[in-house]
Amino acid sequence: MATEHESVELVGDELVGNIARAALFAALMGAGSYVSFPNPISPIPVTMQVLVVFLAGIFLGPVWGGGSIALYLAAGGLGAPVFAGGSAGLAPLVGPTAGYLWSYPVAAAVVGLVVHGGVDIGDYRVSTARLVGAMVAGTVVVYAFGTLGFAYVQSVGLESAFWTASAAFIPAEAFKIAAAVGIVRSDAIAAQ
Repeated sequence: MATEHESVELVGDELVGNIARAALFAALMGAGSYVSFPNPISPIPVTMQVLVVFLAGIFLGPVWGGGSIALYLAAGGLGAPVFAGGSAGLAPLVGPTAGYLWSYPVAAAVVGLVVHGGVDIGDYRVSTARLVGAMVAGTVVVYAFGTLGFAYVQSVGLESAFWTASAAFIPAEAFKIAAAVGIVRSDAIAAQ
């Protein structure tokens, strides 16, 4: 029995590719939560998740980058063990580090907006200053949400929360920004 294909509208290759890349970055985000280091001046560990947030915004743009990280949050909220320490469920989304988690899709979108100059995906091989500026803007988003969330959940003042939940991570974020620039630049060199 033959089937008619003319009346079926197929999904475009671009959409399929974007969905696949978003799923890949959601999985990388989960893997990044398992790479964890104790922070000597904060009870919150350092993970590689912010590096993935940066790369999602750079490589996928604001819409798909933010969407990929939102997919990660949905997977974790539904029970996949993708949050720090292999935790899952709704508790991490309302706990002391919830502000960070909720900031990640927004930060990826901000990084993508700055790098691509809008919502459309453009060339991510922009100047180093623009790359760094985009990631600094994303870091500000992460720190703002993280500080506010930590202050609210832990019932501490904003200043105390800032020193514990944000300032303690500045050296780690500088390393992640440098790593992201290196990754983007090595990809640009390989593509030429």
